[in-house]
Amino acid sequence: MICLHLFLGFLKVGCFAFGGAYGAIPLIRDVVLSYGWLTDESLTYMIAVSESTPGPIMVNLATYVGSSQAGLPGALAATFAVVLPSFLVIHFITLALKTLIKKPYVQAVLQGLKPCIIGIILATGLYMTLNHCISFTEGYIFHVPEMVITALLSGAIWGSRRFQKKRLSPIALILISACLGVILYA
Repeated sequence: MICLHLFLGFLKVGCFAFGGAYGAIPLIRDVVLSYGWLTDESLTYMIAVSESTPGPIMVNLATYVGSSQAGLPGALAATFAVVLPSFLVIHFITLALKTLIKKPYVQAVLQGLKPCIIGIILATGLYMTLNHCISFTEGYIFHVPEMVITALLSGAIWGSRRFQKKRLSPIALILISACLGVILYA
């Protein structure tokens, strides 16, 4: 019976918590205290622990409360309940997008957004690069390893498009960047 109460309590949290984890804390507090699962003090400690551990705060809190009340089955029930509404919403949006993505006006919007997104990413990259330079009276000092990594990544992107006739995946770019960072900064 406790697993059902955990499921229903955290399903309410998952359904009505908007504004991120900090906006959900009052709702979580209300549910946990109304069922008497934790004291206000122990909930405050768990919020602090949930903030410092990896993962979403709501999921961490649900897992902890469920575990403290009913062990592994309680942890699974509470965690499943808190993520179920978000999962269903994303699932239905994905289904709707499958049909909408074929519409010509949606394709036109997406084609119009591509240059905007490229411009935003480029502007952000240039802004970060220029702000990372240290300004002295003689001019700007660029960090050589960063420039080498940027040049090698640009060369890899250009080479893959030129010789392989396909784009390099973002995962490959991240791995190449990581290897170059280890080599150049080690």
